[in-house]
Amino acid sequence: MRGALVQLTSGDDPEANLIQTSGFIADAAAGGAEFILTPEVTNCVSASRMRQNEVLAHEADDKTLAALRAQAADLGIWLLIGSLAVKTDDPDGRFANRSFMIDPSGEIVARYDKIHMFDVQVSAEETYRESAGYRPGEKAVIVQTPFGPVGMTICYDIRFPYLYQALAQAGARILTVPSAFSPVTGAAHWESLLRARAIETGCYVLAPAQTGTHPATRGRERKTYGHSMVISPWGEVLVDGGTERGIHFFDLDGTSVDDARRKVPSLTHVRPFEDP
Repeated sequence: MRGALVQLTSGDDPEANLIQTSGFIADAAAGGAEFILTPEVTNCVSASRMRQNEVLAHEADDKTLAALRAQAADLGIWLLIGSLAVKTDDPDGRFANRSFMIDPSGEIVARYDKIHMFDVQVSAEETYRESAGYRPGEKAVIVQTPFGPVGMTICYDIRFPYLYQALAQAGARILTVPSAFSPVTGAAHWESLLRARAIETGCYVLAPAQTGTHPATRGRERKTYGHSMVISPWGEVLVDGGTERGIHFFDLDGTSVDDARRKVPSLTHVRPFEDP
């Protein structure tokens, strides 16, 4: 099965981002991709809560979601919208960071809300408090597709191996990690974490990423690491998208999952143990 990762530099204008995203999706489909993946916060990268409140919508009213569902149906493709920032009815006004799997008829067949919030202080100049603007999800998600069961995750989730082990033990053979990784942690940890999750589970890891400096109408401009990646079930880097916007094709071969798990069947060796 031929797929494609879309690497974006989304700003804080969802309409402008949609033009960029749909153009890349159309090009990827024209290149033969049957499964196309976009990064985290495809619709809006913003550090301004005020700007987010101005431009974000509830899922039912989100124009990016509606347009990309229609495009998936028109092209007859499977589409992972890596995530959209969407409004919720939470009393505290926090948003959801929600990934969507769209089938070739344009239907939403799975939703996943990011579980782990990126609350870190990378340096004195680089601090993130994702939980201030987004509320965490509570449920792990696997979706059945013609190319295998897919476990859906988002970005910072990659640092929590128990989630990926649970997905693999529940049947996932492909893991998606749409991201907007910071440049500092990206350079230090991105590839290592992706390869580790692939090796531990014997899964393909598909990780479309945001890249570059993101235009901002309000607040500071964010920067992200790029380097969209595809990792084989044996831990090999099959695709590294570098730092430019664009499309990166890949091919999935289910026998590679079986081969990796036959060589090192660690998922069958998990044992209970007492806490220290």
